[in-house]
Amino acid sequence: MSAAPPLLVRRASAADAPAIARVNGEPGVMANLLQLPYPNVEALRQRLAEQDQPGRSDLQLVAELEGVVVGCAGLHPAAAQLRRRHVMGLGIGVAQAAQGQGVGTALMQALCDYADRWALVQRIELNVFTDNTRAIRLYERFGFRVEGTHRAYALRDGVFADVLSMARLHPDPPRAAWPDA
Repeated sequence: MSAAPPLLVRRASAADAPAIARVNGEPGVMANLLQLPYPNVEALRQRLAEQDQPGRSDLQLVAELEGVVVGCAGLHPAAAQLRRRHVMGLGIGVAQAAQGQGVGTALMQALCDYADRWALVQRIELNVFTDNTRAIRLYERFGFRVEGTHRAYALRDGVFADVLSMARLHPDPPRAAWPDA
């Protein structure tokens, strides 16, 4: 029995735009994202390039199996206002052929580690269609909890669909390392 090929999770670059558009553009993936069909590769390339600019706190990751991008995920500031700077929004997409193989778990682990240990993120928010049970279970494994249901939130395949609003609070908020703290 051979071992599964190693999964590589890395920061996305502007050069990954076509691969990310391919993954997110798959009908079974796109149907569960709050994006439109036919992703614009050039707009995505520009957005990825902008995220690498100094002062930006976005983190966009890709997951590769044998050199092929099979998933992407990101953390993005929820708002620019000072009182919401501790919050990031999460988005994730995994190619249909790679679902159920640990890709989503690896991406979520990397994002949560980054948020908890390096980025001073207190709260991560996301929306997920109520019928996307696989994704909901994944989010719950990483500490996300349902905060509410938005009825008729988004148009999906000609039908208004409901989404769950989920969030995860930092499990062990940072504190000062000084002995008297």
